[in-house]
Amino acid sequence: MSTITITDERPAARQKTSFQMDFLESHITAREFLRRRIYEEVLRHNSTDAVAYNGLVTPTDLEQSLNRASPKAPRKIDWEAQYQKALEAFAGNGIIMLWNDTQIESLEEELELSEGSQATFLKLVPLVGG
Repeated sequence: MSTITITDERPAARQKTSFQMDFLESHITAREFLRRRIYEEVLRHNSTDAVAYNGLVTPTDLEQSLNRASPKAPRKIDWEAQYQKALEAFAGNGIIMLWNDTQIESLEEELELSEGSQATFLKLVPLVGG
């Protein structure tokens, strides 16, 4: 079993958060790694009473408005919808994934999971202006 450190960075906001996940496999595709990461973070959120969701991708406008409308009773986040948004963000360069400081170009790339490996997700914000 390998414990992998996952870090989210928002360079524009100078924010950085990290957590760890355990994996039994020695190899996994970047796509499957992303899927499990999203599933785990949504599972963690849904198991708490937290109103605000602080995951890799932002929930849909509908989910956000429902959460704001009733802060005493937070709504559950749909992990599959979050996963689809993450796939779209990766394809559109809204998210850059680094594996041990090397950029992942394709979600079909195979990752070698070993103790001490690190995944970094850079969340990019489009520039405003001309």
